[in-house]
Amino acid sequence: MSLSTASPFRCLIIDLMHESLLPMLENLGVEVMYLPQIKKEEVPAFLPDYQMLVVRSKMRITADLLKSAPKLEVLARAGAGVDNIDDGVLEARNITLINAPEGNRDAVGEHTLGMLLTLFRKINQGDRQIREGQWLREDNRGEEIRGKTVGLIGYGHMGKAFAKRLMGFDCEVLAYDKQPVENPFAHVRLASLEELQQKAQVLSLHIPYNKENHHFINARVLSGFQHPLWVLNTARGEVLDHAALVDAMSTGKVRGAALDVLENEKLKTLTQEQQERLTFLMDHPRVVLTPHIAGWTQESYVRINEVLVNKLKAHLSQKHS
Repeated sequence: MSLSTASPFRCLIIDLMHESLLPMLENLGVEVMYLPQIKKEEVPAFLPDYQMLVVRSKMRITADLLKSAPKLEVLARAGAGVDNIDDGVLEARNITLINAPEGNRDAVGEHTLGMLLTLFRKINQGDRQIREGQWLREDNRGEEIRGKTVGLIGYGHMGKAFAKRLMGFDCEVLAYDKQPVENPFAHVRLASLEELQQKAQVLSLHIPYNKENHHFINARVLSGFQHPLWVLNTARGEVLDHAALVDAMSTGKVRGAALDVLENEKLKTLTQEQQERLTFLMDHPRVVLTPHIAGWTQESYVRINEVLVNKLKAHLSQKHS
């Protein structure tokens, strides 16, 4: 159903999106300009005519950029993270931010579980050995999730999605979050960071990246864990100090890691130190790496659009009520 407006509500999309987004927006009466191939330096010239901008990660949203967008009312981030938006710039202009963690949380929950199982059951190693002509059963004896204590840092959409998928594994799940949160699952207990450090054998990160969370997991935090630890990160690479991770793995404090995100994901721009750390991780037999695809499924590609459009519809309804 279209929402009528006194003047056309126009939307500029500057990143590649699933094709379903355009008809969804048009059904709301929104005029859409879809320019997925536009270069970031070309964007400012287009902004003056639009009330809405849809981005993924092509460019950073800064105060200077927004000077070119006098009519902008809504910034839509097609995904969960908003770390490519400078602090305070939207609030200063009274621009509404909508993002879509509800759209890819299930994908992230499944992927995190898959990475944990891959680590515990040595799936990558076994696959590689068979391809090399080796059949080594004892070498690939793994561990079970059952009986372990899994600690979650961050208990929002992503943390809860992973926790939900642990429900059938007969493990203890503890969740820590700096913000007040609801706990919808009987098998999860909210806990302090100190309790996580005392009990957790698996640590899974689900916090957004911001200044406060930069290197939230560092050498001091890792040293506080009482058990040798498995570390999972499907959040952002910068919330984990990779130098501290490598050091902890070298000493056995961290037994292994599953990383969907890295400290620098532009592999051609790595510093020497970053390259050395990545080489260590790539060579380690108990490391699983994936290229920032935890939330990247065929289903989430469409669902993110649905979430954004529903939130835009709510915004327009409130504006014209």
